[in-house]
Amino acid sequence: MAKFFGNLHLVLLVGLAAAIGVMYCYDGIAPVTTNSLFRWLHTFFGILWIGLLYYLNFVQVPTMPSVPAELKKGVTGYIAPKVFFFFRYAALLTVITGLVIAFVNGYGHRALSFAGATRAENMIGLGMWLALIMAANVWFLIWPAQKKILGLVEASDEAKAKAAPVALAASRTNLLLSLPMLYCMVTANLG
Repeated sequence: MAKFFGNLHLVLLVGLAAAIGVMYCYDGIAPVTTNSLFRWLHTFFGILWIGLLYYLNFVQVPTMPSVPAELKKGVTGYIAPKVFFFFRYAALLTVITGLVIAFVNGYGHRALSFAGATRAENMIGLGMWLALIMAANVWFLIWPAQKKILGLVEASDEAKAKAAPVALAASRTNLLLSLPMLYCMVTANLG
């Protein structure tokens, strides 16, 4: 049992097989469609993205000042690079799957342009724009700054010091935007 749960890839594979089994067993009442598959993937990637955003803001960043200097390398050298890998690709895949859902269901353009036929389309559009801003922050502000901070690219101590407040401000902006974004996404109830 310990060997099974010690293998992340195997656990994910079995979880995927279980999800496919549920899809097959309940296809009569919840048909598997492009829409349902992308909603499922969008939810998974969104949980991963926002979960890591909250981990970074509620746990890692506030805890780092109290971590003894000799232990910080364990976080910055091993944990943080892995966190930021999943963080940025979860952001990307959340956005892609969300856009697929919107366009497959025929409201993507209306939602993004706030020209929705319904208030719900405009509300989901607001959520989409907030998510796009957040994803841009991940890829164009947080990740470039973190590469310097973590020593993944060459940077002087001065460049690292300048990168830290940029990464923090962008991350806290995403924390702030995540609250209205999540409300829009779960309340609009489209399709």
